[in-house]
Amino acid sequence: MKFEFATAAQILFGAGRLQEIGDIAADFGTRAFVITGRTPERAAQLLKILQKKGIGYGTFAVTGEPTIEMVQQGVQQAREQQCNLVIGFGGGSVMDTGKAVAGLLTNGGEPLDYLEVIGKGQKITKAAAPYIAIPTTAGPGTEVTRNAVIKSTQHQVKVSMRSPFLLPRVALIDPELTYMLPPEITASTGLDAFTQVIEPYVSNKANPLTDALCREGMQRAARSLRQVYKHGADTAAREDMAIVSLFGGLALANAQLGAVHGFAGPLGGMFPAPHGAICARVLPYVIEMNVRALQARQPDSLALQRYDEIARMLTGTPNATATDAVKWVQELCDALQVPALAQYGMTAADIPVLVEKSAKASSMKGNPLVLTTEELTEILEQAL
Repeated sequence: MKFEFATAAQILFGAGRLQEIGDIAADFGTRAFVITGRTPERAAQLLKILQKKGIGYGTFAVTGEPTIEMVQQGVQQAREQQCNLVIGFGGGSVMDTGKAVAGLLTNGGEPLDYLEVIGKGQKITKAAAPYIAIPTTAGPGTEVTRNAVIKSTQHQVKVSMRSPFLLPRVALIDPELTYMLPPEITASTGLDAFTQVIEPYVSNKANPLTDALCREGMQRAARSLRQVYKHGADTAAREDMAIVSLFGGLALANAQLGAVHGFAGPLGGMFPAPHGAICARVLPYVIEMNVRALQARQPDSLALQRYDEIARMLTGTPNATATDAVKWVQELCDALQVPALAQYGMTAADIPVLVEKSAKASSMKGNPLVLTTEELTEILEQAL
């Protein structure tokens, strides 16, 4: 058995930990480039703490999913403002932008020099500028992963810039920052987190360390995701989902994902669909197809047993099987009002291109087995 485990240099978790950001930031720099979401006002408390500590700052708002052009703009502004520290405060898009900006600040070049699939795929050779990641949603787990997902509008696809050097110096997870999230964002991000503790568990690169994180994450998501969607003020459920998000990020970074995220990149590149909603929509169909394909081609696969284990963890029924997992996940998606892909503008005519792009996605390499073009097509037809 061989595996490795890499993550942020330091992980701080707990309600109220944002108050510690002044002392943390002071250890890394004197002027911070603070990247926020589309509502910069949400970072007012963070900026006040930095100011009180005597740390200067410039701000940069990420108004949507990070694009190549957006990252370039961020790097330019950070250099012009002579920032020596990057702080990301927001959702997954902000976390990814922060990693890319921090990496390019010290390595130079353009995003396409380092992007997979569509770019040159060059290695990042120098440590990134110090980066502190503070997520305000409970979903992507991006604060503890080594890749930054960037959208190319020209290629209509989302791909990664990937390197251990992109791991944040500090990941600060404060569940209080998620308390005011509306139900639709709670659902979208929460379903992303849920997917990210399922896929690494059946990944062809699963290991005992990530297995433990996934098992704990699945059980917490099973008991809290519906609850926090219906009752956003439930602080215990909010904390559960913040942990699920963190564990999902730790797991995917060290065991890979699978077909769900293989589809999510191309779909997110071609249509204005939230990443978590895409994952949730295709998840039950991917599970069903993987089980069917494994039974036909790899009946002795460990992944088959693991899908049964997933069913038992989700349902709490000792004799549950993979079929029960598919039903449970589908019912969860219905309860959280996950829309069909057609609602984002996708049509049957788009399926061949999506299948072609998805088959090349890096996440697809972690799937328990290679799915055929026909099997990938059937998944999208069901999700449409």
